[in-house]
Amino acid sequence: MPDLVVDIRDSIATLTFNRPKARNALSTEMRASLVERLHEIEENDDIRCVVMRGEGDHFMAGGDVKRMSELVQQPPETLRNHFIQHIHALHPIMFAMRRMPKPVVASVAGAAAGAGVSMALACDLIIAAEDAFFTLAYCHIGTSPDGSSSFYLPRMVGLKKAMEIALLGDNFSATKALEMGMINFVVPPDQLERETQKLTERLAVGPTHVYGNTKRLLNRSLENEFESQLQMEAECFADCATRNDFKEGVTAFVEKRRPNFTGT
Repeated sequence: MPDLVVDIRDSIATLTFNRPKARNALSTEMRASLVERLHEIEENDDIRCVVMRGEGDHFMAGGDVKRMSELVQQPPETLRNHFIQHIHALHPIMFAMRRMPKPVVASVAGAAAGAGVSMALACDLIIAAEDAFFTLAYCHIGTSPDGSSSFYLPRMVGLKKAMEIALLGDNFSATKALEMGMINFVVPPDQLERETQKLTERLAVGPTHVYGNTKRLLNRSLENEFESQLQMEAECFADCATRNDFKEGVTAFVEKRRPNFTGT
């Protein structure tokens, strides 16, 4: 079986990390497959929502530490070059998720550790089981965070709390992650699959092009000056107004009915 399994149905693409015996630790094959499939999904207008999940009991337990342990006897410069290339190979995944013009949802069961936290934080929404737990964990193997977690975490929880999470590397529950603003929803473990499906089905029948523009606005708001953000708001609104879903939305509002969005 491949390290990444892709299932597409009802306008929803589900990407499943498929190394359950290794707690779905990120492998080279998985990384390469994610880049390829995310690019395909980005260009496929029939797909209107994306889900990331782990096979078995866990979401993703970080990078492949066993493989790292096989490399540590190499000369420092060789190690440096290896990990520069290795980390940069993650970046197309994070760029693709941020650029994706449709919602990306992480469905988290069990452990989300290290790169698993990074992968979840790069999603637009996170739903987690009550017994899921999170740990940035990098400090425990003697390294600093990667995978965009150092970008997202301070923006979600504040700098002091991000320092605590990164420097101590403690485990914390889904409920705690919800309280800190890291995740969006916590559900009973036996309802995670069903609640994920309900959430993604709702998104998959929404105004997909609007979601794409909204993602762009909110992501750029972290970097834009005030005037630039207002200009971008105007341009995105005007763009949405030329689409079929805007016509359907305002017509449905006037007619006091639920809109039937097509994502166009």
